[in-house]
Amino acid sequence: MPVSKQIKLSRLHMKRYLLTCAGILAIGCSALATTVIPPSFDELVSRAEVIFQGTVTDVRSQWVGEGGQRHINSYVTFKVEDAIKGKPGAQITLQMLGGTVGSETMEVTDAPKFKVGDRDILFVENNGTQFVPLVGIMHGRFRVKKDKTGRDAVFTNEGSSLSDVTQLGKNEAAASAGQATSAQDLKHVIHAKALAQSAQP
Repeated sequence: MPVSKQIKLSRLHMKRYLLTCAGILAIGCSALATTVIPPSFDELVSRAEVIFQGTVTDVRSQWVGEGGQRHINSYVTFKVEDAIKGKPGAQITLQMLGGTVGSETMEVTDAPKFKVGDRDILFVENNGTQFVPLVGIMHGRFRVKKDKTGRDAVFTNEGSSLSDVTQLGKNEAAASAGQATSAQDLKHVIHAKALAQSAQP
Protein backbone atom coordinates (compact mmCIF):
# COMPACT_ATOMS: atom_id res chain seq x y z
CA MET A 1 0.00 0.00 0.00
CA PRO A 2 1.29 3.49 -0.74
CA VAL A 3 2.50 5.47 2.22
CA SER A 4 0.59 8.69 2.77
CA LYS A 5 2.70 11.77 2.10
CA GLN A 6 1.75 14.66 4.34
CA ILE A 7 2.92 18.25 3.96
CA LYS A 8 2.31 20.44 7.01
CA LEU A 9 2.65 24.17 6.63
CA SER A 10 3.44 25.87 9.93
CA ARG A 11 2.94 29.59 10.47
CA LEU A 12 6.69 30.10 10.10
CA HIS A 13 6.83 28.33 6.77
CA MET A 14 3.44 29.36 5.45
CA LYS A 15 4.60 32.74 4.15
CA ARG A 16 7.35 31.14 2.07
CA TYR A 17 4.95 28.58 0.59
CA LEU A 18 2.18 31.04 -0.09
CA LEU A 19 4.49 33.42 -1.88
CA THR A 20 5.35 30.61 -4.33
CA CYS A 21 1.61 30.27 -4.96
CA ALA A 22 1.02 34.00 -5.22
CA GLY A 23 0.67 33.92 -8.99
CA ILE A 24 -2.21 31.48 -8.72
CA LEU A 25 -3.94 32.54 -5.53
CA ALA A 26 -3.10 36.24 -5.58
CA ILE A 27 -2.28 36.26 -1.87
CA GLY A 28 -0.61 39.43 -0.66
CA CYS A 29 1.46 40.08 2.43
CA SER A 30 -1.41 42.03 3.98
CA ALA A 31 -3.55 38.92 4.07
CA LEU A 32 -0.78 36.95 5.75
CA ALA A 33 -0.33 39.57 8.44
CA THR A 34 -3.93 39.16 9.62
CA THR A 35 -3.96 35.38 9.92
CA VAL A 36 -2.27 35.09 13.32
CA ILE A 37 -4.14 37.90 15.08
CA PRO A 38 -7.64 36.99 16.35
CA PRO A 39 -10.06 39.57 14.94
CA SER A 40 -12.52 41.41 17.14
CA PHE A 41 -16.25 40.95 16.57
CA ASP A 42 -16.38 44.35 14.83
CA GLU A 43 -13.58 43.25 12.49
CA LEU A 44 -15.24 39.92 11.77
CA VAL A 45 -18.41 41.66 10.65
CA SER A 46 -16.79 44.57 8.79
CA ARG A 47 -14.22 42.51 6.89
CA ALA A 48 -16.59 39.73 5.87
CA GLU A 49 -18.08 40.16 2.42
CA VAL A 50 -20.56 37.37 3.14
CA ILE A 51 -21.81 35.95 6.45
CA PHE A 52 -24.14 32.96 6.47
CA GLN A 53 -25.29 29.92 8.37
CA GLY A 54 -25.14 26.71 6.38
CA THR A 55 -24.60 22.97 6.27
CA VAL A 56 -21.74 21.25 4.41
CA THR A 57 -23.12 19.15 1.57
CA ASP A 58 -19.90 18.26 -0.28
CA VAL A 59 -16.12 18.33 0.21
CA ARG A 60 -13.74 17.52 -2.64
CA SER A 61 -10.01 18.02 -3.22
CA GLN A 62 -7.91 18.13 -6.37
CA TRP A 63 -4.45 19.00 -7.63
CA VAL A 64 -4.19 22.38 -9.38
CA GLY A 65 -1.33 24.33 -10.98
CA GLU A 66 1.84 23.20 -12.69
CA GLY A 67 5.47 22.66 -11.70
CA GLY A 68 6.56 24.39 -8.53
CA GLN A 69 3.12 25.93 -8.11
CA ARG A 70 1.31 22.59 -8.14
CA HIS A 71 -0.72 22.14 -4.96
CA ILE A 72 -3.96 20.73 -3.58
CA ASN A 73 -7.12 22.80 -3.25
CA SER A 74 -10.28 21.75 -1.44
CA TYR A 75 -13.77 22.87 -2.41
CA VAL A 76 -16.32 22.92 0.41
CA THR A 77 -19.95 23.38 -0.63
CA PHE A 78 -22.58 24.63 1.80
CA LYS A 79 -26.35 24.70 1.61
CA VAL A 80 -27.14 28.23 2.79
CA GLU A 81 -29.81 28.22 5.49
CA ASP A 82 -29.61 31.87 6.51
CA ALA A 83 -27.90 34.72 4.64
CA ILE A 84 -26.84 37.14 7.39
CA LYS A 85 -24.74 39.57 5.32
CA GLY A 86 -24.25 39.74 1.57
CA LYS A 87 -25.83 37.43 -1.00
CA PRO A 88 -24.34 33.93 -0.90
CA GLY A 89 -27.22 32.39 -2.86
CA ALA A 90 -28.87 29.05 -2.13
CA GLN A 91 -25.48 27.39 -1.96
CA ILE A 92 -21.87 28.52 -1.89
CA THR A 93 -18.56 26.75 -2.47
CA LEU A 94 -15.46 27.92 -0.61
CA GLN A 95 -12.03 27.27 -2.16
CA MET A 96 -9.28 26.46 0.35
CA LEU A 97 -5.61 25.56 0.12
CA GLY A 98 -4.87 22.00 1.26
CA GLY A 99 -6.62 18.65 1.30
CA THR A 100 -6.09 15.00 0.42
CA VAL A 101 -5.90 13.47 -3.04
CA GLY A 102 -5.19 9.74 -3.11
CA SER A 103 -2.29 9.06 -0.75
CA GLU A 104 -1.06 12.66 -0.62
CA THR A 105 -2.18 15.23 1.94
CA MET A 106 -1.36 18.93 2.11
CA GLU A 107 -2.36 20.41 5.47
CA VAL A 108 -2.36 24.08 6.36
CA THR A 109 -1.79 24.51 10.09
CA ASP A 110 -4.76 26.04 11.94
CA ALA A 111 -7.02 25.93 8.88
CA PRO A 112 -10.49 24.62 9.79
CA LYS A 113 -11.41 21.15 8.56
CA PHE A 114 -14.89 20.50 7.21
CA LYS A 115 -16.90 17.35 6.65
CA VAL A 116 -20.33 16.70 5.18
CA GLY A 117 -23.03 17.47 7.72
CA ASP A 118 -21.12 20.20 9.59
CA ARG A 119 -23.29 23.19 10.52
CA ASP A 120 -21.52 26.53 10.72
CA ILE A 121 -21.83 30.29 10.79
CA LEU A 122 -19.06 31.60 8.55
CA PHE A 123 -17.48 35.02 7.98
CA VAL A 124 -16.19 34.89 4.39
CA GLU A 125 -13.72 37.18 2.65
CA ASN A 126 -11.82 36.91 -0.66
CA ASN A 127 -13.20 33.52 -1.67
CA GLY A 128 -11.10 32.16 -4.54
CA THR A 129 -8.09 34.42 -3.91
CA GLN A 130 -7.27 33.90 -0.21
CA PHE A 131 -5.77 30.56 0.87
CA VAL A 132 -8.46 30.18 3.56
CA PRO A 133 -11.33 32.55 2.66
CA LEU A 134 -12.44 33.17 6.24
CA VAL A 135 -11.76 36.27 8.33
CA GLY A 136 -8.86 35.31 10.60
CA ILE A 137 -8.71 31.73 9.25
CA MET A 138 -10.21 29.53 12.02
CA HIS A 139 -11.56 32.60 13.84
CA GLY A 140 -14.05 33.13 11.00
CA ARG A 141 -15.78 29.81 11.64
CA PHE A 142 -18.34 29.21 14.38
CA ARG A 143 -19.81 25.75 14.75
CA VAL A 144 -23.51 25.25 15.39
CA LYS A 145 -24.37 22.25 17.57
CA LYS A 146 -27.28 21.12 19.72
CA ASP A 147 -26.74 21.68 23.44
CA LYS A 148 -28.23 19.59 26.25
CA THR A 149 -31.60 21.27 25.86
CA GLY A 150 -31.74 20.71 22.10
CA ARG A 151 -31.05 24.37 21.36
CA ASP A 152 -28.76 25.39 18.48
CA ALA A 153 -25.70 26.72 20.34
CA VAL A 154 -22.52 28.32 18.99
CA PHE A 155 -18.96 27.10 19.50
CA THR A 156 -15.56 28.16 18.17
CA ASN A 157 -13.67 26.14 15.58
CA GLU A 158 -11.76 24.52 18.47
CA GLY A 159 -15.00 23.52 20.22
CA SER A 160 -15.11 26.13 23.01
CA SER A 161 -18.46 27.74 23.77
CA LEU A 162 -18.99 31.26 22.45
CA SER A 163 -20.59 33.24 25.26
CA ASP A 164 -19.43 36.86 24.84
CA VAL A 165 -18.74 38.22 21.34
CA THR A 166 -17.44 41.51 22.77
CA GLN A 167 -14.37 39.65 24.07
CA LEU A 168 -13.40 38.14 20.71
CA GLY A 169 -9.93 39.28 19.72
CA LYS A 170 -9.40 40.71 23.20
CA ASN A 171 -9.73 37.91 25.74
CA GLU A 172 -10.47 34.53 24.18
CA ALA A 173 -10.86 32.88 27.59
CA ALA A 174 -13.50 35.43 28.59
CA ALA A 175 -15.25 35.00 25.25
CA SER A 176 -15.79 31.32 26.13
CA ALA A 177 -16.25 31.57 29.89
CA GLY A 178 -20.02 31.21 30.06
CA GLN A 179 -22.85 29.25 28.48
CA ALA A 180 -22.78 29.09 24.71
CA THR A 181 -24.96 31.68 23.03
CA SER A 182 -27.71 30.49 20.72
CA ALA A 183 -27.26 30.62 16.96
CA GLN A 184 -30.34 32.83 16.72
CA ASP A 185 -28.94 35.32 19.22
CA LEU A 186 -25.58 35.46 17.44
CA LYS A 187 -27.25 36.08 14.09
CA HIS A 188 -29.32 38.86 15.63
CA VAL A 189 -26.17 40.54 17.01
CA ILE A 190 -24.40 40.17 13.64
CA HIS A 191 -27.38 41.74 11.81
CA ALA A 192 -27.38 44.68 14.21
CA LYS A 193 -23.62 45.22 13.92
CA ALA A 194 -23.67 45.01 10.11
CA LEU A 195 -26.54 47.51 9.97
CA ALA A 196 -24.73 49.91 12.29
CA GLN A 197 -21.53 49.64 10.25
CA SER A 198 -23.34 50.27 6.96
CA ALA A 199 -24.89 53.42 8.44
CA GLN A 200 -21.50 54.90 9.32
CA PRO A 201 -20.23 57.62 6.93
